[in-house]
Amino acid sequence: MRHNDKFEKRGLSVEVRNGDVAFALRKFKKKIAEDGILQELRQREFYEKPTTKRAKAKKAGIARWKKKLATMNEATPTSSKNRLY
Repeated sequence: MRHNDKFEKRGLSVEVRNGDVAFALRKFKKKIAEDGILQELRQREFYEKPTTKRAKAKKAGIARWKKKLATMNEATPTSSKNRLY
């Protein structure tokens, strides 16, 4: 028995209906973006030192925190003296 007798689908796939390849391509790109495949591919393209990874992670965390503070301050108006940062 050969290995390719039973074809098994793996990964992401999109069905092309009525020959509408453009629509299927848009759907496929959306699935890839949601799955984070392109982002992971770009990260793995070049070697990144562990110290650089940690620095990027810390910088991203700080940015998330500042964004959260900005939305909190936007939701509850306060004077400039009472800012949290």
